[in-house]
Amino acid sequence: MELKGDLRWALIQFIVLVICVSLHEFGHAWAADKRGDPLPRALGRVTLNPAAHIDPIGTLAIPGLMILAPVFLGGVPFALFGWGKPVIISLPNPKTRKLDDTLITLAGPGMNLLLALIGAIAIGILFGLGKDGIFHGNVVSFFYMFMLMNSILAIFNLIPVPPLDGSHLLKNATNMSDEVFNKIARNAWWIFLLGINLPIGNPILMRILRPLASGVTHFFLIISDLVAKLF
Repeated sequence: MELKGDLRWALIQFIVLVICVSLHEFGHAWAADKRGDPLPRALGRVTLNPAAHIDPIGTLAIPGLMILAPVFLGGVPFALFGWGKPVIISLPNPKTRKLDDTLITLAGPGMNLLLALIGAIAIGILFGLGKDGIFHGNVVSFFYMFMLMNSILAIFNLIPVPPLDGSHLLKNATNMSDEVFNKIARNAWWIFLLGINLPIGNPILMRILRPLASGVTHFFLIISDLVAKLF
């Protein structure tokens, strides 16, 4: 029974991650489209279809291994990490290029915060209705994981290290040249991936990320409680 429960929870995590990552990338594509960038639509990215945003390795293989392996192996010393297919933009208007890039960048984490809010409202409605049963419990678990993972993704992606969204915000805030940014980004991906899995890097990141994510999650749980009281 314990293995069955762990596997069910792992599958919920995996499904939620795929949804969250896909909609995060859709947020970038949608914002770019609204800012007059024709490239994301031409590449078929302005869609809610997850297939358009999934990276086979970054969205499915690596996260799937990291989530499912502990169920059967009793734990692995790796941090959960994944990514979607990057949204390619052209920023065709030179007069608003920096503003466009900033808004398009913020749209990804902004989408995750919106999804976390939806998850919080759904939890509040379910608890407000007060129905019991296995089905009800699984649905609550799904929306709780949905809210939690979106909260974490929103905060995590604002870290100012390539390839995360925060690096573009830092670039625009400091007027960093494309040449310098590209040089930093060229190797930052693998350094960052390795760093968060090292015994030193992961605890440092968690000391920063965990309080921020906990604060955001607590805020959404307050909303859940307020919604539940409406019933």
